[in-house]
Amino acid sequence: MTQRGDSLEARIGRTARAARKTAGQLVAAAESRKPQRLVSRLWEEFTEASSEVSALLKDPNSWRIAESEIERRSQHLLANKNLGEHGIDPFGFSPEYVRKVLPFVEFMHRVWFRVENHGLDNVPAQGRCLLVANHSGQLPFDGMMIGSSLLLDRDPPRMIRSMVEKFAIRTPLFGTFCMRCGQVTGLPDNCRRLLEAEESVMVFPEGARGISKPIQRRYQMTAFGHGFMRLALETGTPIVPIAVVGAEEQIINVGNAETLAKFLNAPTIPLPPLALLLGPLAMVPAPVKYRIYFGEPMSFEGDPNDDDAVIAKLVAEVKGAIQDLMDRGLRERAGIFI
Repeated sequence: MTQRGDSLEARIGRTARAARKTAGQLVAAAESRKPQRLVSRLWEEFTEASSEVSALLKDPNSWRIAESEIERRSQHLLANKNLGEHGIDPFGFSPEYVRKVLPFVEFMHRVWFRVENHGLDNVPAQGRCLLVANHSGQLPFDGMMIGSSLLLDRDPPRMIRSMVEKFAIRTPLFGTFCMRCGQVTGLPDNCRRLLEAEESVMVFPEGARGISKPIQRRYQMTAFGHGFMRLALETGTPIVPIAVVGAEEQIINVGNAETLAKFLNAPTIPLPPLALLLGPLAMVPAPVKYRIYFGEPMSFEGDPNDDDAVIAKLVAEVKGAIQDLMDRGLRERAGIFI
């Protein structure tokens, strides 16, 4: 009986393998021209985006913000800020420094990524709030574009404070840039202090896992940390879910140099396909089209010290809201570059 059973299982296995092989061949035959069509479509999109970027560069007045408007927005942001005698707050934020780097930020926002916003008014004009977003793109341009959207496109503007990896703050020059632009080491106590000061704080619960995803896992969020939810419950802070569509394709990543990352004490070192040929230039982002969706604020009640299982259910609600916004963005976009 055992031999008959084994023989039957073997025959079933062979039949299943043959069926899968046949199905695979049929699919391959049906899609034999699909890669060519994809490459052709992407080239058309890239050409259209390049033309749009070139036109914007020829007419800077069409996208540059007027100096008087910069002054108006700057004065609004300065209100109620705890700045020292040198114009810097306890975390290192400097409004004057932000004004100096604003031309670069505005160029990336208006010209390179041509950011399109949806639901900006869902971010409260004042008072504490947590902005929770998906994370991707190898370099944190997604965080920069969320911040620039609230700074350049929202009226009144809102300055956000981002929680970032310790590695970023410790990096020479870049660390200073991060702090002067309002970013803070991602520690619970830092976030708590900012929320108690009625600031808007941006967090990426996926952390380095999200930003360093390979291209085949684009728009698939990784696990969320629970810290932001515990702080929201503790401080009574509303959460604004945010989905960024476009950043996944800005820098193609085929893997991560884990050994090098450990040696440099970095969370991750991405490996773009052209890294060996272009070196650091391989990390220049492509001129993809950014679409950012700001969802309606979500309020939660409960004990911040509850078990992980209880907190996980609340975190899943926020993650689901972001996924819904992301799915909407993917449905609505015409392409990667346009």
